[in-house]
Amino acid sequence: MTDPNLDTTQNNFQNRELSWLQFNARVLHEAVDSRTPLLERLKFSGIFSSNLDEFFMVRVAALKKQLEAEVSKLSPDGLTPEEQLVEISNSVRPLVKKQENLFEFELRNELANQGILLKNYDDLDEKQKAYLKSYFENHIFPALTPLAVDPSHPFPYISNLSLNLIVVVKDPETDKEQFARLKIPKSYPRFFPLPKELYKRIKNESIIWMGIPLEQIVAHNLELLFPGMLIQDFYPFRVTRNADLAVAEDEADDLLIAIEQELRKRRTGKSAVRLEIHSSTPEFLRNTLIEELEIDKEDVYETEGLLALSDLMSFISLPLPSLKDKPWQPVVPAAFTSAKPSDDQQEKSQDVDIFNLIRQGDILLHHPYQSFTATVEEFVSQAAHDPDVLAIKMTVYRTSGDSPIVKNLIAAADNGKQVVALVELKARFDEENNINWARQLEQRGVHVVYGLVGLKTHSKVILVVRQEGKEINRYVHIGTGNYNSKTANFYTDLGILSCRSELGSDLTDLFNFLTGYSRHKSYQKILVAPMSMRERMIQMIKRESVNAKSGSEGKIIAKMNSLVDPEVILALYEASQAGVKIDLIVRGISCLRANVPGLSENIRVISIIGRFLEHSRIFYFHNGGQQEIYIGSADWMTRNLSRRVEVITPVEDPKLAKELMEILHLHLSDNRQAWEMQSDGTYVQRVPSEGAELSCQKILMEIALKNAAN
Repeated sequence: MTDPNLDTTQNNFQNRELSWLQFNARVLHEAVDSRTPLLERLKFSGIFSSNLDEFFMVRVAALKKQLEAEVSKLSPDGLTPEEQLVEISNSVRPLVKKQENLFEFELRNELANQGILLKNYDDLDEKQKAYLKSYFENHIFPALTPLAVDPSHPFPYISNLSLNLIVVVKDPETDKEQFARLKIPKSYPRFFPLPKELYKRIKNESIIWMGIPLEQIVAHNLELLFPGMLIQDFYPFRVTRNADLAVAEDEADDLLIAIEQELRKRRTGKSAVRLEIHSSTPEFLRNTLIEELEIDKEDVYETEGLLALSDLMSFISLPLPSLKDKPWQPVVPAAFTSAKPSDDQQEKSQDVDIFNLIRQGDILLHHPYQSFTATVEEFVSQAAHDPDVLAIKMTVYRTSGDSPIVKNLIAAADNGKQVVALVELKARFDEENNINWARQLEQRGVHVVYGLVGLKTHSKVILVVRQEGKEINRYVHIGTGNYNSKTANFYTDLGILSCRSELGSDLTDLFNFLTGYSRHKSYQKILVAPMSMRERMIQMIKRESVNAKSGSEGKIIAKMNSLVDPEVILALYEASQAGVKIDLIVRGISCLRANVPGLSENIRVISIIGRFLEHSRIFYFHNGGQQEIYIGSADWMTRNLSRRVEVITPVEDPKLAKELMEILHLHLSDNRQAWEMQSDGTYVQRVPSEGAELSCQKILMEIALKNAAN
């Protein structure tokens, strides 16, 4: 329990949704910042839009459901669902306008200066238009389906995030105007390239790429779709729908089938939560869309430019390295290239016996600075093919569509090993991918478990059981990130490989809890949510308070994605008032207010937005000089601590603990991509006051290269 005398007024909390929008504004700033390479700026602008899409599909949709259900419970900062929706709207509109102006009036010009021309249809010459008309007739036209809207044709279903045209036509015989909906197909490039022979030279420099938005090609060739009608006008629009799943797990006979059914509902149902339209759309069409989609006027977002700017991410694929970040190839840690196979591995083809390597001491892995493929995937691969391995157990939350790890689990089952995969079917937006893997795993003899009723299994753990002589030894991987070889190239994550008996025993108990009827709640080393993690974290925060009050040093450093949980926040406020120095590295949401006199003047919050997505979780407690440091899968969010199975492990090897402290201090000293929270909850980007820029991500790449060379 927190101090009953501690001020817990609503002003001490930031709104979760508005804090997230501040995070997305920091993402957009990377597109604004001229120090960012040009194509990376377009990528960040696309990420901003993609983030916003998901925010409306999940967070705004949830608030609307609360509003419909007449939920009266206030958020910790004291806002009703309706008030939050108003504040969200007021925050989103200027951000979207900022993005629109950035693209239309700056990035497009910068692209043109580099010979990359994204043209409007009206700016093309007759030869270019003739080519596009011919291409449209032969390739795009057959894929289009105009849907009339009139008394005999009900308003069509508008799929989530699809780009559409509403086309106004006039019948020349009756002089009557009608309109139809036309969906822009996703099977063609959104920014359609023209062939090089149609390029022109500008300022004596060759054009590298020239293209046009696909919807404009369609819009300017509509007469083929409506023969005999007069095309009056066309207007683009886009709809965002509630995409959250609602599965009554305790009533589902088969969770896999139940989630498949919900996925179908996601595609064909769910209420609309946002309508994006061009500002030129006439009032009667705007009102028709509002009425048919059953949304409020406040849910309409206007733009004067292009819709669906998430597609700007496609420009990063242009073969122009000078306009991108310098390519990064994750390095293979020196230990994985220098270690020799043990005697019983000599006849095998592997360059390194990973089990022998782990027996020499715990190994800390840091991705994407170090290779995920050469370490974690190699660990599972060797386990799958090693005749001495008896069993492999792991959690699968998000993985890639062609996951080498899952393929190795199948190979392990084929090789007669006991294989258990806990596949989290409720991993948002990865449900379909995980269903496909679950079916393949089951068909090949893997024991597939879908987790616990009411809890998502978000932990990142692997347990390998191996026969070594007369002994059974257990090897573990405990990480902060998903077992996904694709995201491992641009998410920063940590993991530890170990054969410590306590960790092996703990993961054995954990898997028995997840797969059977075990009610195991206490573990030797690991912290497990929802059983013990919250209580233990708050105990460690309070221990720093006690030490500070007694005159000793109190110090906490924590790195995470989001900080939301009110109980943890109140404990941090109490620690700050006791004199504990607290540094928080929080990439996204922070409902805690930093640097507030009398409340949190000893708390500093920074957020780092860079080329890699900061995803690792590290927790450091000074503990009177007997430091404790942890890594794992959980943020300090209520959902992580109360509604998910999470695992955090202590890192007890002094050398590895030192590495983690160096990582934390590098982040805290960053003055290139770091933003610091002010006492009013806003963020200000740090700028170098003296000396060179310090980018923690750049420095960590340099360290990885240096260590690999040694």
